[in-house]
Amino acid sequence: MKLRKAKKEELFRIIELYADDVLGQSRETLSDPLDEGYVKAFDSIDRNPQQELLVLVDDNNLILGTLQITYVQYLNRMGSKRAIFEAVRIDKNHRGKGLGEMMCKLAINRAKENGVKFVQLFSDKQRTDALRFYQKIGFTPSHEGFKMNL
Repeated sequence: MKLRKAKKEELFRIIELYADDVLGQSRETLSDPLDEGYVKAFDSIDRNPQQELLVLVDDNNLILGTLQITYVQYLNRMGSKRAIFEAVRIDKNHRGKGLGEMMCKLAINRAKENGVKFVQLFSDKQRTDALRFYQKIGFTPSHEGFKMNL
């Protein structure tokens, strides 16, 4: 297994993983070709050195998971840099096999190599399995989050 940068031609597969849960089914649209918004977002992420869209691939280069890392420089915490993990997904046929934990550990190591001292992630409260998983691998529920749709 290897965690590497996603390629543009893998975008459909990544959106497929996003759409494969209760919340994603109502948020994502799978069409061929993909909506132009996805392509523009991919290009923006790909150009930004503070963003990484990553895929977990097996020895046959089959995409089994994905996550996005955003690196943010903060003034607080003595000028520390943090990584925010988002859109963490494992293919439904491969869940429960330790791949999510492996992918997150590889991403944490990648963040450490990038000078990060603090990793955080956000997950919708409705994703109860994901919330349990994050706690199981060492994340602590420490904040109450807020959002505003615009």
